[in-house]
Amino acid sequence: MTQWTNAATGDAEAPAAFPLTSGHFRNPVLPGCHPDPSICRVGEDYYLVTSTFAWFPGVPVFHSRDLVHWRQLGHVLDRPSQLDLDGVASSDGVYAPTIRHHDGVFYLITTLVGGGGNFVVTATDPAGPWSDPHWLPETRGIDPSLFFDDDGTAWVLGTREKSEGRYPGETEVWLRRLDGLTPAGDEHVIWEAVQRRAVWSEGPHLYRIGDWYYLLTAEGGTARDHAVMIARSRHVTGPYEPDPRNPVLTHRAKGRDHPIACTGHADLVDTPAGEWWMVLLATRPYGGDFPNLGRETFLTPVTWEDGWPVVGEVTPVRRAPALAPHRWPAAPACDHFDGVRLSPVWNHLRTPREPYWSLSGGRLLLRARPETLAGRENPSLVARRQQHRDFAAHAALDFTPEGDECAGLALVQNEDFHILLVLAARGLELRVREAGAERLLARADVPPGRVHLGVEASGQDYRARYAVRPGEWRDLGGPVDGRILSSTVAGGFTGAYIGMYASSNGHPSGNSAAFDWFEYLGL
Repeated sequence: MTQWTNAATGDAEAPAAFPLTSGHFRNPVLPGCHPDPSICRVGEDYYLVTSTFAWFPGVPVFHSRDLVHWRQLGHVLDRPSQLDLDGVASSDGVYAPTIRHHDGVFYLITTLVGGGGNFVVTATDPAGPWSDPHWLPETRGIDPSLFFDDDGTAWVLGTREKSEGRYPGETEVWLRRLDGLTPAGDEHVIWEAVQRRAVWSEGPHLYRIGDWYYLLTAEGGTARDHAVMIARSRHVTGPYEPDPRNPVLTHRAKGRDHPIACTGHADLVDTPAGEWWMVLLATRPYGGDFPNLGRETFLTPVTWEDGWPVVGEVTPVRRAPALAPHRWPAAPACDHFDGVRLSPVWNHLRTPREPYWSLSGGRLLLRARPETLAGRENPSLVARRQQHRDFAAHAALDFTPEGDECAGLALVQNEDFHILLVLAARGLELRVREAGAERLLARADVPPGRVHLGVEASGQDYRARYAVRPGEWRDLGGPVDGRILSSTVAGGFTGAYIGMYASSNGHPSGNSAAFDWFEYLGL
């Protein structure tokens, strides 16, 4: 299946079938696991957030001036006091945030699934700091959103399963007025699925455009039947009439050979000149139904006819918005860990309650702690998203294992599906955990001292490599079937992550693994 690159980095790897010409951009604009995008504009600046589930810090914040090139400012939920992910499953945690701006304040509302429910945080600068959560126990369900009307009235809305649903996944959209950040007044049920017996009418957002209130939703589930629906009303509390041309966007009928699938969960934004655009999640299938990249953020144009939006087809290459191109400096492919803190590209699995990592002398040190990737604790793992179908990752490791300790590279989908290339007391090992069962695929003896580790992916084939002298790479076993890192096999809502890992596998340890550098390259 064909692969395209990140418009934010400008990597020149688009195939001849999808050439990039002047005034165009490539989708997705945020590759890798960046689902459920929400966007707002403040003057000429655009800010975008996505879901993060059980990964910490939670909710990355991106900034753009042209809707195509994005830089990460940081994360909204970057303190343990803001985000308790203890014991949360990989596909629970932070769902579907919404970002809005009103009277000089940024608001973000989201759901902690498997935790405390819906909450709001605020900031005057999207780069932070953001407040501790203001919880909304008066609400239930997922995918909350905020709407600030022209008269200053604030509303909260969200989706939930019906208490007496006729079938599993039958949902409704509710709306309540806010008094400050507290829901007040009567609750209004304003929407349910458009199509007969459709599941998960979710991701609702409200907009006031002219004299109409527009309600944008998704339905059909977040896989191939995903779709975007819209309705409108003269009154914020309804009744809402559906667009007779719904769904306004879906790729459900495109077939399995189409390069982009699962389009849905969208948000609208306008430019100062009056253009309209939609950000949404979608996937780029390869090697099966769903890719290891997870659900990514795409961009597509919107025009208006007869008071309804007409959404352009989501394509690999598109005409760019009529905005001055604004590229950001490209991030280095290799992290030498010579800063005072980790780059925002790095993530931890669940909330770190202790500093198990440190930056010292241009190296990343990871403590070998008892926690493993197979549990629901916070393991010693520093990982980043896989963002390309074909990629190579390399790292330099200094580690002397004792007992059951190990350290090296990990490719992670969830607790039951991951790949390890680790140095253990028995040698360098390639291990796979599939459906909760771990097996050893290959082992090699290596001398004491530094070992270079590498993983190279070509589609769904992942090949592990190592070198005891720089440049003298050797394969460790044959290619691993990377489909175990896809949601088709592993289930869940996340894409694959790759990073550095250390564990004492259930035993106390005072040992640490040192990583001199880590490099990630899209091929």
